[in-house]
Amino acid sequence: MTFKDTLPRQKDPDLETFDTDRSEESMKRVLRNLNLKVTTQRLALLRALQKGARHVTAQELYEKVHRTHPEVGFATVYRFLRTLDDGGFVTETRVGSQPSRYELTPKHHHDHLSCTSCGKICEFENKTIEKLQEKVAEHFGFVLTNHVLELFGLCPDCQNK
Repeated sequence: MTFKDTLPRQKDPDLETFDTDRSEESMKRVLRNLNLKVTTQRLALLRALQKGARHVTAQELYEKVHRTHPEVGFATVYRFLRTLDDGGFVTETRVGSQPSRYELTPKHHHDHLSCTSCGKICEFENKTIEKLQEKVAEHFGFVLTNHVLELFGLCPDCQNK
């Protein structure tokens, strides 16, 4: 198996899977939990996050939603993403000087490989890495409550340039 075969998802026995499917009622609960009014614009933004590509920029989300909801402004999209991030409903990923990228926070933890050249982000889950992190924390007397693992490098496309 080559490096390119392992992206965007690893194919090994340690692989875990997760599901970010959210119902309409679940999306309304997200808004209510954030003390936000349920509006068609906010639901459209959540749907776009759910159905679209993972790791979108605020600009990409704005362009996608603006087609069907021209009343939605870029500042509204950005503020809404910040509110969702503060509430733990989206996760922000930054790669160097690239724009921040956002994804709905999945039900199960995953980590990222980020290309420092083009900004591509690949997700992976690996039980062995998770167990090693727990062992390190235990060694130092910590109880893990959360963690972020992001590996930086060059994706196969950028390596071939």
